Amino acid sequence: MIKPDSPIGLFDSGVGGLTVAGAIRNILPFEKMIYFGDTAHLPYGDKSKETIIQYSLKIAAFLLSKKCKVLLIACNTASSNAFEEVKDFVGNRAIVLNVIEPVTSYVADFTDAKNVGVIGTKATIISEKYTTQLSQKNKKIEVSALATPLLVPMIEEGFIFDDISNAVIRAYLSRKELEGIDTLILGCTHYPIIKNQIGKFFNFEVNVIDSAKIVAEKLHEILSEKQLLNKTGRRNEHEFFVSDHTEYFGIISKMFFGEKINLRKINLG
Repeated sequence: MIKPDSPIGLFDSGVGGLTVAGAIRNILPFEKMIYFGDTAHLPYGDKSKETIIQYSLKIAAFLLSKKCKVLLIACNTASSNAFEEVKDFVGNRAIVLNVIEPVTSYVADFTDAKNVGVIGTKATIISEKYTTQLSQKNKKIEVSALATPLLVPMIEEGFIFDDISNAVIRAYLSRKELEGIDTLILGCTHYPIIKNQIGKFFNFEVNVIDSAKIVAEKLHEILSEKQLLNKTGRRNEHEFFVSDHTEYFGIISKMFFGEKINLRKINLG
């Protein structure tokens, strides 16, 4: 049985999902979170759909063992390639959410977007989830998608706010696929860490959309509707797990989450 005081489980290939975790902490301050970063297998973006599903199901089983009331796939690549499989596996044992649907609904319903660009990993862009959902929800929107595979490993390796990151960002954003856009969806939860650099490239004239706050607000809405909000929990009881310790995880995680976190390595087999 799902209980209000049960934790929220979320996972990503690395630190990217901590952008969503940070927003959840701000909007749902009494909820406990259990985070899993699959750092041993990052990036997910160059993996096959079958492999992404395999990784996602193992993590889902782990989060279910922690009695999570919500399984939030805080990774665009896993959301676009494994959401249905995770949802079927979980059944009625927990609520399963992804980070794509809330963003496409927000852009289609609450913005004046006409020409939308989407950047993400190869696997996310190949899935065409953003393009399909945006077209279905608002037929007036024109969508252009571009795979930006170097951004995740660049961020995970700590190349941010320097000449290397600026050169990579500039090389991608100057591509013809993104010419004339008025809105850009950051289709990867890693990308908010470089949101300012991306906005600067466009002289802050393009509406840059990241999923963190949008997804956290959607989660709040769902938990409220289902009367599953935890209103009496204690702060700072969150748990963080990784499948492998990486050199920059601690540094970047503080940047994403806003505070130092204690990591535990666990092998899911």
